[in-house]
Amino acid sequence: MNYKQTLDYLYSKLPMFTRVGAVAYRKDLHNTIAMCEQLGNPQDKFKTIHVGGTNGKGSTSHMLAAILQQAGYKTGLYTSPHLKDFRERIRINGEMIPETFVIDFVEEQQDIMEFLQPSFFEVTVAMAFSHFAKAEVDIAIIEVGLGGRIDSTNIITPELSVITNISLDHTNILGTTLPEIATEKAGIIKKELPIVIGETQPETENIFLRKAAETNSPIYFADQELRLQQLKKTGKYLNVAVYSGDTAIYPDLDLDLNGAYQRKNVLTVIEAIQILKQQGFKIEEKAVYDALKNVKGITGLQGRWQTLSENPLVICDTGHNIAGIKEVMQNINDTPHDQLHIVIGMVKDKDITGVLQLLPVDAHYYFCQPELERALPALELAEQAKNHHLIGDVFPSVQLAFHAAKDNANANDLIFIGGSTFVVAEVL
Repeated sequence: MNYKQTLDYLYSKLPMFTRVGAVAYRKDLHNTIAMCEQLGNPQDKFKTIHVGGTNGKGSTSHMLAAILQQAGYKTGLYTSPHLKDFRERIRINGEMIPETFVIDFVEEQQDIMEFLQPSFFEVTVAMAFSHFAKAEVDIAIIEVGLGGRIDSTNIITPELSVITNISLDHTNILGTTLPEIATEKAGIIKKELPIVIGETQPETENIFLRKAAETNSPIYFADQELRLQQLKKTGKYLNVAVYSGDTAIYPDLDLDLNGAYQRKNVLTVIEAIQILKQQGFKIEEKAVYDALKNVKGITGLQGRWQTLSENPLVICDTGHNIAGIKEVMQNINDTPHDQLHIVIGMVKDKDITGVLQLLPVDAHYYFCQPELERALPALELAEQAKNHHLIGDVFPSVQLAFHAAKDNANANDLIFIGGSTFVVAEVL
């Protein structure tokens, strides 16, 4: 098989959560363990940092990878989903996994894949671990796919685990309350290994404290250990000062990930770096400054409050649940514009009503649907939106909706594209 045929095989043969939803979710680690045993347990051959949480885990993973890479470490990065190219999921020092590795891996593992019938995600996790081990990375940042306790990534023994925050998402799988979801995500806390929690939340704090006590794991709440003294936009950067007590440990940090919500993620990242330094990692201040100013360039991250063009200003963001859309709305409100145009599509298993009631009634809407089975039909989205006095037009594809918005917008308007990772992916 060539590369395209190999991808077609993976997409068509293996259940893929992003396309079909919960039916692709495996509720144990059996297949991942079996595949990795067949490969000689590659996940045990390099150091890792495990990153979970509801929102911000992608940005946090990319920031950590950028810093470690700038500090001189050969750094693997495993994230999901991809936006444009499957190979975005698996990178070393920012470089995507070679097409030849993907082809050879699938060819060599085809027999066990046919026997086990694993999910798409289980196969990509095993592929990532194999690639990182063969390339002899110094460390890899491993982003949890969904949940934590029984996520396929949870066969690693990391130097450090990170949980960014907890909010309601994937409630049909992880639970309908914050404590239930936190319990699943706390499953990545490992015996006697440190855990950083990004945000202190009254509903979940004790869940993490209890789990850390059970596993005798040192626990650090980033927003209790550190604080931001300033938060301002300077050109294309978000400028912050990070304090520990009364001491400015990073007094003038520029973040190229400049969405206002990165104020939370940067504290999580800096706290994780402080712990890694205690463990003996050599990370100079310059590496932190240089990395956080160029995360997108170093790692290839896209879709986080990303400006696509100007006059009119076109911005996309992958936020897709209530907590994520609240942050998006803060960014929109902070961005000067005349008329607001929103290109929006969603998937069926999200809290559609919860998201729609956060959106402004004075925007013009372009309802669409991404090309996947989980997509909520654009007409249904528009009908539900009417209940919240959100008015606009319906389009059969994301691209047609986007083109209509560009045709209608004036130079000082703002076009926002979001509601789903997959809407952003199609625009990109």
